[in-house]
Amino acid sequence: MKTIKKTILPVLLAAIWISISEFVRNEILLKAYWIDYYESMGLIFPSEPINGAIWGIWSLCFAISIFIIAKKFTLIQTTLITWFVGFVFMWLVIGNMNVLPFGILPFAIPLSILEAFLASLIVKKVKL
Repeated sequence: MKTIKKTILPVLLAAIWISISEFVRNEILLKAYWIDYYESMGLIFPSEPINGAIWGIWSLCFAISIFIIAKKFTLIQTTLITWFVGFVFMWLVIGNMNVLPFGILPFAIPLSILEAFLASLIVKKVKL
């Protein structure tokens, strides 16, 4: 029971928050940017159920990473480290592949920092 409360629960709650945050940001707030950008390249923005499932796995992996990093670092340090690794690296890769609509970054950067912060806070508070 202790393992569930101190390990599984914070990871699952953080993963749920991350999934909700990603969905709202990319499927509600910024979807028009994604669709227009992909159409300008002659592509279709991937939003099939399998893509959502992969983002769910990404959210869980991100939450696990936050949980591990949070053991050694403060809340702010955890937020900054995980945001940098989870988002900056991803944007570098998709930007390099020329499939990142750079116009979303003024919205995506603060929202992704908030996502990483709240996920880190969840992990820090729930595992106590």
